[in-house]
Amino acid sequence: MADRLQKVFAGTRIRRLRRDMSLTQLQMSVDLGISTSYLNLIERNQRPLSAQVLLRLAETYDVDLKELSGDDESRSVASLKEVFSDPVFSETRLSNAELIDLVGASPSAAHGVVSLYRAYRESLASNAAMAEQLANREGAQSQDMMRFPIDEVRDYFHDSNNYFPELENAAETLWSDAELSGDALYWGLGQHLKKAHDINVRILPVETLPDVTWRLDRHSRRLFLSEVLVQPSRIFQLALQAGLLGYSGLLDEMVAKTGLTGDEARQLCRLGLANYFAGAVMMPYEAFHAAAEKLRYDIELVANRFNASYEQTSHRLTTLSRAGAKGVPFFFLRIDHAGNISKRFSASGFHFARFGGTCPRWNIFEAFRTPDRIVTQPVIMEDGTTYFTLSRTVRGIGGGHHMPPQQLAISIGCKLDYAKKLVYADGLDLSDQSTATQIGVNCRLCMRADCNQRANPPLNRRVTVAANFRGVSPFTFTEL
Repeated sequence: MADRLQKVFAGTRIRRLRRDMSLTQLQMSVDLGISTSYLNLIERNQRPLSAQVLLRLAETYDVDLKELSGDDESRSVASLKEVFSDPVFSETRLSNAELIDLVGASPSAAHGVVSLYRAYRESLASNAAMAEQLANREGAQSQDMMRFPIDEVRDYFHDSNNYFPELENAAETLWSDAELSGDALYWGLGQHLKKAHDINVRILPVETLPDVTWRLDRHSRRLFLSEVLVQPSRIFQLALQAGLLGYSGLLDEMVAKTGLTGDEARQLCRLGLANYFAGAVMMPYEAFHAAAEKLRYDIELVANRFNASYEQTSHRLTTLSRAGAKGVPFFFLRIDHAGNISKRFSASGFHFARFGGTCPRWNIFEAFRTPDRIVTQPVIMEDGTTYFTLSRTVRGIGGGHHMPPQQLAISIGCKLDYAKKLVYADGLDLSDQSTATQIGVNCRLCMRADCNQRANPPLNRRVTVAANFRGVSPFTFTEL
């Protein structure tokens, strides 16, 4: 059943492509070397796209296979499913097939629905916050609370597949211009900041910078780094400053093209892009991609080679989307003990909840019980898509006994088809999907009735109270 669900049915996308090029079914079928009747069945989603037809489409019309693979559509369908699960749409019940048709027929309209719903949710949260202020007699200040800038920026990076070729090129230019060396990258970046921007770098004791990890004093032309920063973080900060100072125009230009609203969102995005640049400087694309492939994505070994942290390396793995040199498409998620998501990226079609937590069956939380150890898990989503995930704890910046480092858990993963490229899958029978854990996006969006870890019933199902029995799940709910 899972294999059937994973087949690519892209009828609406093929039909839209054909019409955009003003082709008849006969003309396209001749170009693809298939019969008109077969093309008609594909467009009506009665036949999946075969590998041969996918390749012919790419070769004949210069189409990116990713556009036809269903990953983007799958993410959009998952987002719409979340939207229409809200009780506000209780009178509008759309089946999965109807959601797929909606996304395929008009991706822009589907995106608009999600954006409108996001604004609605933020408006509710904003009104609740303002009501609480009034109730506490603190007074409601005039401010723009209708948008959550951090969520806007996260969605922008997510929608961009966390890949920015302009920043990759800029990082390579810096390596050439500054004559950087991987063995002495910290020293080389320090020299570059001095020569190019007249910035001197100083490491200060924690008592001098008690609440700050770094500070740029533009008046004295000095960059102060706290001694609490470990070496990978120090290198990252120098690369970050090289980007903010040396490529300010490029960053401004990229932010202007995002369409983000509000100064706060634009500033957050600019810093996020600068952070991306810093990662690209620490781990240059070609060398990093080659090392990742050769070491079979052994994150700890790759991190050691580039003098980077586990988190920095994991995050960099999500950016390998360069044409002709693509790496394994990973998703990335970072959470704290309470399940709060502080960072997320997806280049693999993995479904993240935009407005809630994660699935308790997913062992990302298990990582907190085994600190610094990687735990693996094959998982299968409700739509039958299977993934291979790696989860591990990492530590944030600490300030000694009275400010212990924050413990976070990060998970990266890829579709199961790619798992054989990872050292972590050695010895596992990847063909046996019965070993994969069945998970959902989160409890509010999951329709699995046999889950003993369910915390809430689905949003778009009516709970039924049984007086004479109790099932595995603490909630019994109606079918659609």
